[in-house]
Amino acid sequence: MTERRRAVRAFDVSNRDVLALAIPMTLAYLSTPILGVVDTAVIGQLGSAALVGGIAVGGILFDLVFTTFNFLRSGTTGLTAQAYGSGETREIKAGLLRALIIAGVLGLATIALQIPMIEVGLRLLGGSDAVQEATRSYFGIRIYSAPFTLANYAILGWLLGQGRAKTGLLIQTWLNGINIVLSIVFVMGLSWGVAGVALATVISEIATVAFGGLFVWHTFAKGPMPSRARVFNRTRILKMVAVNRDIMIRSFSLLFAFAFFTARGAAQGDVVLAANAILEKFFIVGGYFLDGFATAAETIVGRAIGGRHRPAFDRAVKLTVLWGFVLAGAAAVVFWYGGPWLIDLMTTHEGTRETARVYLVWAALTPLAGVLAFEMDGVFIGATWSRDMRNMMLLSLVAYLATYAVAFPLWGNHGLWLSLEVLLGIRGLSLAFMSRVRAREVFAA
Repeated sequence: MTERRRAVRAFDVSNRDVLALAIPMTLAYLSTPILGVVDTAVIGQLGSAALVGGIAVGGILFDLVFTTFNFLRSGTTGLTAQAYGSGETREIKAGLLRALIIAGVLGLATIALQIPMIEVGLRLLGGSDAVQEATRSYFGIRIYSAPFTLANYAILGWLLGQGRAKTGLLIQTWLNGINIVLSIVFVMGLSWGVAGVALATVISEIATVAFGGLFVWHTFAKGPMPSRARVFNRTRILKMVAVNRDIMIRSFSLLFAFAFFTARGAAQGDVVLAANAILEKFFIVGGYFLDGFATAAETIVGRAIGGRHRPAFDRAVKLTVLWGFVLAGAAAVVFWYGGPWLIDLMTTHEGTRETARVYLVWAALTPLAGVLAFEMDGVFIGATWSRDMRNMMLLSLVAYLATYAVAFPLWGNHGLWLSLEVLLGIRGLSLAFMSRVRAREVFAA
């Protein structure tokens, strides 16, 4: 009992602690969907629904790739936070090195497989000939950002696992700021169309690896380096693989749901596809708006698990979920009342504007339907309870497809949006239930 008590590394969790992590990362994450809004807006000024649809389909394809590999961000955050909580300084550095090796291998493999990826992706997602032509142009350039994008995932996750949210904000602002400026210059200034949007992304990812590398080098220069044996420790690698495998399955399942959503929109014509793409940006903005508190949960929960301190775990869950619901309500109000103006800002195509207004109510509801899922994701990532994340995602996906099978024939695109709300709601409720079960088991042990 004495040894167990000595192993506990106690710490307090306050609103200030949560906000110190959440506010910088909320600002950082918001720059990502703002980038998506800018990309859609600059292409939308060209007056073609097909080009907007091409960016939407191309974005889904890269979401399928990069969000599937997002375990390099989330998995690295959870494992780093636990190493930080238990005081293992060498393991903090070793974890980043493992993640960067995986990022390089996966990035190069993605480039090598680009032809079958685009062919299969277009076959599954569909769209008109004009939409597919725009998607090919976008995909063929942006694919070369893959190794750099994945390396940036690993670096950001490593920083967040140590609670360095302000540095994460700086890096994300650098990444998306360069991307936004270059997108405007390449499209509006040089008239390079969707190719300009893609090239802007490639350049910004390369610049961010160089920028983030400065912070990594500065940290690695202090204190002892991990040995090669530690970096390639079999037990550590197997744990990382298991966590990353489950997060990858969860992420792929989630992206399948969004790809299915886009494909069902494309099957209804270019105008519905473009309208859904614009409204999806509202949902994405809402998700990133809430992800700052999910990141706070990742960091504090991971530290609590590493330090074996149950009160810190409970307090982190309570505060991040509470703040999440407050922000979700605010986001829903903004989307409902500001939605018509934002729609007009993002496209000049009148048919797309009118169609988007019809389905605006669903986009306004998504923050409230999804807030619990977003915050619970942070809890489970920090605790590295990845198997439960995977299983609850698969359960929610079944409910999503079942709802679609019933609702779409009855209500068309309204039924498609209803299915998305069901997916988000069931995922949040199921994870909240499992979090209580796992906490009792882990801290009792």
